[in-house]
Amino acid sequence: MVRTFGVCASAFAILILLTGCWNRMELDNFAFVQATAIDLADDDESIALTIQYYKPVSGTSQGGGPPSQSFINVKTEDDTVFEAVRDMTIHFGRKAQFSHMRVLIIGERLARKRHVGEVLDLFSRDHEPRATVFIMIGKGKAAQYLEKTEPFIESTIGQQIRESERMAYLFSGKSVKTTFLDLMLQLKGQTGVATIPYVYFDPKNKPKTSPVTALGVMKEGKLVTTVSAKKIESLLMVLNQYKSGVIEVVCPGQKNKKIKKMDAAEVAEVNTQMAVKIKGESVAVHVTTKIDGYVGELACTTIKTPEDMEKFNERVKKTVERDLKNTVAFFQKKKLDVFGIGNNVYRQNPALWKRLKRDWDERFAEIPFTYKIEVNIFNTGANLGVPVSK
Repeated sequence: MVRTFGVCASAFAILILLTGCWNRMELDNFAFVQATAIDLADDDESIALTIQYYKPVSGTSQGGGPPSQSFINVKTEDDTVFEAVRDMTIHFGRKAQFSHMRVLIIGERLARKRHVGEVLDLFSRDHEPRATVFIMIGKGKAAQYLEKTEPFIESTIGQQIRESERMAYLFSGKSVKTTFLDLMLQLKGQTGVATIPYVYFDPKNKPKTSPVTALGVMKEGKLVTTVSAKKIESLLMVLNQYKSGVIEVVCPGQKNKKIKKMDAAEVAEVNTQMAVKIKGESVAVHVTTKIDGYVGELACTTIKTPEDMEKFNERVKKTVERDLKNTVAFFQKKKLDVFGIGNNVYRQNPALWKRLKRDWDERFAEIPFTYKIEVNIFNTGANLGVPVSK
């Protein structure tokens, strides 16, 4: 009996200790972050931080007017990102909660002048931000993309920009997908080269839109150049990251015409193997690419027989090969190993890489690339293989 009483007393004492909530935080102490923009302040030293918070709203505003915005932007400046984040409480009355952040935008001036690892260190240490958050560089100041645009379908502009990047990567091949984790791994790579989506305002659209269809290339943590969407498609193919998109093929006899007629093929699947071959201290690269797809649009080509399809495949193949060669030549001229060849050499032979690393930029510029490309466009769609215009 005494023993039973002792056990019950001990259990009761433990339960009392377990029920304490010494570090609890109520929900209304937090404001949930949707997007973060980090810029260099006007003094070129401090950090200018703009955070977009989700603001729960009802369907319509009071008085039956139009719905109010479901987000609010708050700005602070300080010497460190951490202090700028904590200063949000002064203006907003709530603590920033980053576990639902959708996108992080870095201003171009900041990315060119400071190592981005310095300003992103907080997000790598804190437990709230997810490693899968999308990250990009904004042309001009990053804050303007949260302040000067409105979402079309999504509830917040942070979510809108995130979806623009994701869809551009998945369905057009005109953007790379870079998460916070991806960027950190690239910055820590042997070559120090990283690729990151680049967002800008499209002057042709009103209201303003922010396409994520360009590429920023970083070296040793700083932005060094930007790349057009066309080269992104070829880069993704070489890296075996191309998901879907369109290949435009100029019609025969259009070389000197101002407005060129084009056929188009939809890419269904791309499989690429990039073999890095080492012989002594020489490095060579062989790229094997297989493309499956469908006819998307015909302006000048008739496809009725297997022979017609074979000729069309050959035209697509030549177009892809030309674009791949031009893109590789572009990056070799810039001496930017965006393909991770140096990282591959390091994995194969760390001792060799130790000797090559010192002048790798120059060596990369001289690496010979060879290509083997197979194209299989096997379906003309619901219509027959005859252009509607014929």
